[in-house]
Amino acid sequence: MKYFYLITVLTLFSCNAQVKETKVKKESAVITYEEYTGEEPTKPEQTEFYTPVPPVVKPSDANTAPSDAIILFNGNSLNEWVSAKDEDKLADWIINPDSSFTVKNKSGDIKTVKEFGDIQLHLEWKSPATIKGKNQSRANSGVFLQGRYEVQILDNNDNDTYVNGQVGAIYKQHVPLAKASVPSGEWNTYDIIYHAPEFNKNGQKTQSGTITVLHNGILVQDHVEIKGTTPYIGWPKNEAHGKAPIILQDHGDESGVSFRNIWVRALN
Repeated sequence: MKYFYLITVLTLFSCNAQVKETKVKKESAVITYEEYTGEEPTKPEQTEFYTPVPPVVKPSDANTAPSDAIILFNGNSLNEWVSAKDEDKLADWIINPDSSFTVKNKSGDIKTVKEFGDIQLHLEWKSPATIKGKNQSRANSGVFLQGRYEVQILDNNDNDTYVNGQVGAIYKQHVPLAKASVPSGEWNTYDIIYHAPEFNKNGQKTQSGTITVLHNGILVQDHVEIKGTTPYIGWPKNEAHGKAPIILQDHGDESGVSFRNIWVRALN
């Protein structure tokens, strides 16, 4: 009888716990579409639209940008870039004979003259063919969207590091879905889709930004949430901001990262 009583008590306790857990869980909002309510169309033309007409954009090939893109490096001039420390000073990184440019060690980060919100960004980068350094000190740079949110650039070939700081990571926030690097000294591509966070009039974040990254055509970040800034030390911060420049990082350790074929399409 004692055993029966004990089993009954435990069963009731378990049922009560499940009921409480169920009450705590909120039902997900049901998604509906107002334009698809009411009487259903019976003719195909009732669901056909002819405006707004999308603009015509000529696609890029291996050596060109789309027709509506802003060219951030044309192969022979860094006029679209200034020092991140002194915006009155043009970027003085090293322009190479092969229409690329290389980080000038300890000269500081560079940023775009123009400011951006939501964007599609294409850039190509490579590490030096001669291996120098290890961990975070081998071909380390980064592209900072709106000057705050870093997509990591790093030579990870036979060079392990913390995975939320490896190549293709959203630094200290999102581990890439794959490591898609080419051999050291060859050109990598990043294609990035970025949607900026939104803030209310009190400076509070009301909608997180998102980043999608294709590394050499491989999806490595899939519309991930930006949780705030991407600092080396400390928690992400979410101070309100508007449009802001793109920044390329000088890691200050002779990483020797080179860039070419950089263009951006403004999405807003």
